[in-house]
Amino acid sequence: MPVSVSFRFYEELNDFLKKPYRRQRFVITFNGTTTVKDAIESLGVPHTEVDMITVNGSPVKFTYRIQDNDDIAVYPVFESFDISEAQLLREHVIREPKFILDVHLGKLVKYLRMAGFDCLYDVSLFDTQIIDISLFHKRIILTRDKGILKNGRVTHGMFVRATTPTLQFR
Repeated sequence: MPVSVSFRFYEELNDFLKKPYRRQRFVITFNGTTTVKDAIESLGVPHTEVDMITVNGSPVKFTYRIQDNDDIAVYPVFESFDISEAQLLREHVIREPKFILDVHLGKLVKYLRMAGFDCLYDVSLFDTQIIDISLFHKRIILTRDKGILKNGRVTHGMFVRATTPTLQFR
């Protein structure tokens, strides 16, 4: 049975959307039921870029099953106010950031290490190994590969938008 829902993505999450969907409310129809996480990722937005989702004005988890006529708002990381009471998407926050970077970010590693950040980088690692290490050692994945961030096991990760190392570092 088709389900129609309206979406609105905020701020930098629009970078992942097709142009007709950016910075506005739009309606999408799905066949059958799906989770809000799967619906968001089907539109191109990795779940690790999302800090809060509201459906009909109330915060929900990634596992929420969308319903016909839901009004879904998707927010990136909030930098200027604390949403910890309403944020339902992650079990824990990483207080002391440690990173694992994929093969696309070799030059960025040097800048981060010079700035004193704990970074793990190995060009021989496969995506599954990066995810395993991230989970076991509580490391944030930094990548230019949206696919790795869409893996349901990933809890903390960020898509590095810039292509030059100095802008990535900034």
